[in-house]
Amino acid sequence: MKIVSIVGARPQFIKCAPLSRLIREKHEEILIHTGQHYDIGMSDIFFDELKIPKPNYNLGVGSDSHGVQTGKMLIEIEKILIKESPDLVLVYGDTNSTLAGDIAASKLRIKTAHVEAGLRSFDRFMPEEINRVLADHISDLLFCPTETAVLNLKKEGITKGVYNVGDVMLDSLKYNIKIAEQKATILEDLKIKSKEYIVATVHRASNTDSFENLSSITNAFCHAGVPIVFTVHPRTEKYLKQYGLWNKLCKKVKVVPPLGYLEMLKLMAHAKKIITDSGGIQKEAYMLKVPCITMRENTEWVETIADGGNVLVGADYEKITDAILNFEGVPIKGNFFGNGNAYVNICEILGNI
Repeated sequence: MKIVSIVGARPQFIKCAPLSRLIREKHEEILIHTGQHYDIGMSDIFFDELKIPKPNYNLGVGSDSHGVQTGKMLIEIEKILIKESPDLVLVYGDTNSTLAGDIAASKLRIKTAHVEAGLRSFDRFMPEEINRVLADHISDLLFCPTETAVLNLKKEGITKGVYNVGDVMLDSLKYNIKIAEQKATILEDLKIKSKEYIVATVHRASNTDSFENLSSITNAFCHAGVPIVFTVHPRTEKYLKQYGLWNKLCKKVKVVPPLGYLEMLKLMAHAKKIITDSGGIQKEAYMLKVPCITMRENTEWVETIADGGNVLVGADYEKITDAILNFEGVPIKGNFFGNGNAYVNICEILGNI
């Protein structure tokens, strides 16, 4: 079978890695990188570290408004699908790359599969929520990471082609954690000790594009009195500088550029806590059993909240500061995302269609 896989952002590279390796043992895979994440620290290093095959096509779309970015992807992906004529198009997650790939394939009547289907934050102001809902409703195969995701789809009338396969990010984490422990030197490089620091990431538009929210977050980081390693997304750096917050933050917090997967994995694994607005990092924190503080009003990963390993604080200064100092969430069940063999389950299903 000829499969076109479409990726474009950091979480998708991580999800793609274990599945792509197995797909290529049994099928022909054509890999499209949309270029949604194009910075070396957000893209190239992940392909190298995760040993993802070099993309057959790199669209180089880059940053733009949602409509322009999705439209550019849709145009170029359609051209490739017409040329390659695959049997199946595989998309991941909830980015503009996901939606563009799914729409292009569906319009051409090519069967589609959505990895990480069924997630819902129930917040339609999130662009990712729109992407994941639309992708789910036009995909033929829906590979869910949890039983909650299956139930979400059922409530929307989607029951055909739905499979609870587990989470491919767990597959990648289990495969790479030992490698990270052996090879990554981030703790030595930053001169920090295990369990004596907090890892922070901020990239969501609702936080970065709002002076009020980003100021509140910055002040909380500065006043927490706890060592914080802040890996700064290019988008976040732009707004921190635009709002006059950059120099203030640098005096109080250890600011580092985006890290490769292995370095970030080790940094998170040895953190005392993680504070983020990222969906993927919430999940990785839970899998690593590191307490997670989420700077959002809602999350698609409701299991991490219910199981006690994650807490929502929004962009509220008091809530962020209190959680940094006092939240000690440890997952109780710790096993909502399968057993690390989601990629095997997906390939078995693909082999039977």
